[in-house]
Amino acid sequence: MKRVYLLLALLLIVAAVAGLVLFGVPTPEHKGYVLIAFQGFRYESSLWAFLALLLVLCLTVYLVRLLMRVLLTSSALVNPWSRLHHRRRVRQASEQGFVDLAEGRWARALRHLRRAAASDPQPLSYYLGAARAANHLSEYGESDALLEQALNRQPQAELAIALTHAELQLARGQSDAALETLQAMRARHPHHHLVLRQLQRLYLQAGDWTALLDLLPELRKEKALGNAELAELERQAWHGRLLQGGHARSDDGLTDVAALQLTWKAMGAKQRQEPELLALYTERLRIGGAEQEAEELLRGALKQQYDSRLVRLYGLLHGKDPALQLQTAEGWLKQYPEDAGLLLTLGRLCMHNQLWGKAKGYFESSLAFERHPETCAELARLLTQLGEVERSNGLFQEGLSLLDQRFGSATLPVVSAR
Repeated sequence: MKRVYLLLALLLIVAAVAGLVLFGVPTPEHKGYVLIAFQGFRYESSLWAFLALLLVLCLTVYLVRLLMRVLLTSSALVNPWSRLHHRRRVRQASEQGFVDLAEGRWARALRHLRRAAASDPQPLSYYLGAARAANHLSEYGESDALLEQALNRQPQAELAIALTHAELQLARGQSDAALETLQAMRARHPHHHLVLRQLQRLYLQAGDWTALLDLLPELRKEKALGNAELAELERQAWHGRLLQGGHARSDDGLTDVAALQLTWKAMGAKQRQEPELLALYTERLRIGGAEQEAEELLRGALKQQYDSRLVRLYGLLHGKDPALQLQTAEGWLKQYPEDAGLLLTLGRLCMHNQLWGKAKGYFESSLAFERHPETCAELARLLTQLGEVERSNGLFQEGLSLLDQRFGSATLPVVSAR
């Protein structure tokens, strides 16, 4: 509108200048003449009077518009239902809603964010926040309805809404529904990092180690996780698979040991050299009755790399040649003479070979380096067999006391043997 006023003023100036050029400057005797006649309407005046009238009209229109603007603005400030107040209420509702959501006031957050979502042209964040608040209130139907409304209002945000839906379903304990949601999103967005990571967390939470291991190559290819996190995840997955591998299903025709062996063969060479996984596998073989296989595997691994945890386990295994076992372990003693775990293993292997005196010496040497409840129990059993009952009872009591200390229990009173 301002441009119209400027154009009109410019036209008046041009007309006035043109009149002055054509007819000369008006004088008191010749003031100029303006005649406007249209369908019975007639206006006559001097040029100066006409110009003054136009100026007054322009100023009047300008002042009227200014007055109307002031009145409308003041009315908006006073009127609680004005557009200005509506925008302010929406802004306040959104700000307060997110504060309530962060502070755990779920009912207030739901009310404020739902109000903000209804009035904003881009309501996604408000709907997602309101759905989270409803989920915390266990109003699952309301939560899903809010996500549905978000999808209807902003269909291009389907992935963000689905990821939130899966997260809320997991929080409800609806693992199957969350898995269905994420698998649908993976089919439509196969390389999306958040989809892959949510699937990984779901499989980890559910203990679905087979599915997690199948997902790992994709996680690695897409670099959805760091190398250290991937390595730990893979170790954890194989650990879970080994624990499950000892329980064969009735419909696969495999024994527990055969199922374990298949799992072990499916692992990579790096994982098979991991001491924790190797210890778990050999322990499961021992429990399954395949001690000879476990002993051979553990002996070969310890020749490649010495590990105290594996050495302790080696003493529990009964190989097909107990003398060879003892000879192998005594070879390690030259390099690790102060390893209490190795001395405990040597004592146990001597027991397997019925070398009672030698076993007693190894157990006592182990206790000199570390007072361990297992060593106390082994030596106590041997002393009972050898007739040293009083000392055996004392070692049993010491072993129990050491166990109490390890598990934070109150120390049992020591009863002296009579």
